[in-house]
Amino acid sequence: MSQVLPASISAALFHERADAIAAAARELAQHGWTPATSSNFSMRVDADHAAITISGRDKGKLGRDDIMLVDMDGKAVGTDSRPSAETELHTQVYRRWPEINTVLHTHSRTQSVASRLFAKDGVVKLQGWELQKAIHGHTTHESVLDIPVFPNTQHMPELVAQVDAWIDAGKPLHAYLINGHGIYTWGRDMAEARRHLEALEFLLVCELDLRRLNA
Repeated sequence: MSQVLPASISAALFHERADAIAAAARELAQHGWTPATSSNFSMRVDADHAAITISGRDKGKLGRDDIMLVDMDGKAVGTDSRPSAETELHTQVYRRWPEINTVLHTHSRTQSVASRLFAKDGVVKLQGWELQKAIHGHTTHESVLDIPVFPNTQHMPELVAQVDAWIDAGKPLHAYLINGHGIYTWGRDMAEARRHLEALEFLLVCELDLRRLNA
């Protein structure tokens, strides 16, 4: 079924978001970060809706028709297509931070291995790396950037509750890993979200290298 848009959303706006998501997904797939149709990507459309990848699509071959509209409860709008089971993790970010307009979730090998290695600690503590300055709000390598690692579950309300608990405890959150899974990060626009994702991938590689060299 084709996408039917609410009267408040123009086709041009939805297509702009859909094209941006599809292009980013294709590029990230070339890095090998979206194996076996994994990963999901979204962009805010307005205060009440987001565009997100349709479940089960090959991220290396996405086009406009592989993107659908959901409301901020993660429910499909104007289509019979099925969004990712993890859609609620995207809409949670949009609900918590109105300034955020893009959410990216990937499954690189580095992200997946790091999520297992640091799961027992519950956090990856990044400190002393110059590239921490690529993350919004961090202006020095002397800052501490904590990336929590949440236990994996197929029950999305549990994951949503874990993320909410971290934020409600007053802890800064720019990204998180899910054990045995991958990473979620976001930004005020696609460029910032991409910058965060690429910087965190690099920093996780560095942390894994240090663990290996110091073993």
